[in-house]
Amino acid sequence: MKTTGGTDEQKRRAAETAVEAVEDGMVVGLGTGSTTAFAIRAIGDLVADGMDVRGVPTSFASRELARECGIPLADLDEIDAVDLAIDGADQVAGDALVKGGGAAHAREKVVDAFADRFLVVADPSKVADVLSHPVPVEVLPAARTTVAAAVSDLGGDPELRRAERKDGPVVTDNGNLVLDCDFGPIDDPAALAASLSALPGVVEHGIFVGLADVVYVGTEDGVDVLDC
Repeated sequence: MKTTGGTDEQKRRAAETAVEAVEDGMVVGLGTGSTTAFAIRAIGDLVADGMDVRGVPTSFASRELARECGIPLADLDEIDAVDLAIDGADQVAGDALVKGGGAAHAREKVVDAFADRFLVVADPSKVADVLSHPVPVEVLPAARTTVAAAVSDLGGDPELRRAERKDGPVVTDNGNLVLDCDFGPIDDPAALAASLSALPGVVEHGIFVGLADVVYVGTEDGVDVLDC
């Protein structure tokens, strides 16, 4: 479930402002999505200018773009720490996020949680008072129906994410399926996150609570910086 909204200029402003935090010698987590793509390109420019930066990609798409931009890459098991992660969000409310529009939220959560600092880049359409975006839940293929039933018991409306321009469902980089689960307004993201994590067959869900340090929101004439 890819989200739309916001302009390329808003996304570019947010991404390039976040990249100002990148310093020589850093290992940087590279998120997935249209806003983060601007950040990856900006980091590529820094590398081209001689800065020593290594990137840890969170998806096949971010890996391919980083390679195109000339960013040296590393896997998590090859490094001791991630200094900084830059990633987007489908919705932001305070210190809680919904992610997974690109079906990369499992790997994104691993990298973002491991990072010393996690910077979120977004446009104004992603900012809300209360989370209400459908929550992507990555599930083992054999557990799709049982997880869907459990999500319904939790008050959600699960829908198998279908692929675009091909028949069948979306398959993640990990070989799993994605259920987009609509819970309506989520008054207690942490409680729902814990309930989803406890379901057998769930690989990861798209609720990120307490992980982000700063949110950069690109506007038509600047960037709003929101501390989490």
